[in-house]
Amino acid sequence: MPHPLLAIFGPTAVGKTAVAIEVAARLRGLGHDPIAIGVDALQVYDGIPLLTAQPTAEEQAQLEHRLVGFVPLESPWSVAQHTELAHREIDEARDAGRVPIVVGGTGLYLRSALTELSLAPPPSEGVRETLLERASTPEGLAALHEELYALDPVSAELMTPTDRTRVVRAHELIADGRSFASSSTKGELWAEETRVPTVLIGLTMERSALRKRAGDRMWSMVKDGVEDEVTRAWERGIGTTAAAAVGFEELLRGDAERATTKTRQLAKRQETWMRRLGGVRIIDVTQREPGAVADEIIERWTAAAAA
Repeated sequence: MPHPLLAIFGPTAVGKTAVAIEVAARLRGLGHDPIAIGVDALQVYDGIPLLTAQPTAEEQAQLEHRLVGFVPLESPWSVAQHTELAHREIDEARDAGRVPIVVGGTGLYLRSALTELSLAPPPSEGVRETLLERASTPEGLAALHEELYALDPVSAELMTPTDRTRVVRAHELIADGRSFASSSTKGELWAEETRVPTVLIGLTMERSALRKRAGDRMWSMVKDGVEDEVTRAWERGIGTTAAAAVGFEELLRGDAERATTKTRQLAKRQETWMRRLGGVRIIDVTQREPGAVADEIIERWTAAAAA
C-alpha cells in the first residue's frame, strides 16, 4: 500500500520550501523517493520567479518540484485547472512508489489538491480578466464589493471590501449562476476528508518574527532584481491573473515599502486560513532550524504510515 502523502502549508516567508527540502532528505534516508507538488496560485507562472518566491534552481536540484513556473504570463489560470493537474501528479507519483510532498501557500489550491471539492468550472473567457482589471485599483475593488451587495448581499457580508480574491471569486460565481455563500465548496473547505491518506502540516511563526522575515525577504528580492523582473513582465505582456500577484503593482511603481505591507497582509490571511483546515497539525517554527522541523514532521508521518 502506498505511504501517506505529506502536505506542508503555511504563510508566505515561513520557510516552507526549506522545510520540504529537509523532509525530502530524511525520506531518502528512509529509502523513499520524494517529489514536491506545488499548490500556489502564482508560482505556476513562468517569468516572475523572484516575485512569487519560486524554488530556485539550486533548491529544485535538491528536491524535484512539479507545477511550478510552467504557465505563460499572459494566460489565465484557475483552481479547477490546477486541481486536475495536481490530482494527476499525486496519483502518478504514488503509483510509481514515490512520496508526494504537497507544498504551497494558496489555501484553496491546497484543499482542492487533497480533496474532491465541488468546484465550479472556470469562468467564461474574459470574465476573470475583466473583473481583475476592475479590481486592480482600490476604487474599482470597492465598487465591485458594493455591486456584490446588490447581487448577493449574503455573500458580500462574508468578505471585507479589500479582499480582492473573494470579491472577484464571488462575481465569477454569480456569472455562473451560483452564490459564494451557498457554494457547496465553501462547506467542504474545512472538512478532514482527503482523497488519499494525508499528513497535513501547518507551519506557523510568532507574529513579529514572521513580519520581519516577510520584510527581509522583500528587500532581498529587491536586491536580487525583482523590480526589473516585474518591469520585464509588464513590457512583455502579462495577463491580469498573473499581475494579481501580491506586490506586482507596487513594485512596478517602485514602491517596495507598500509591497512589503501587502506581503505581510497576505501572510496574516494565510495564517487565518491554515488554522481552519480540518486535520491540520500545527508546528511552530519560531527560532527553529528547518532540519529540526523536518525531524518532527517525519516522526508524525512515520507514525501515520504505521497506523
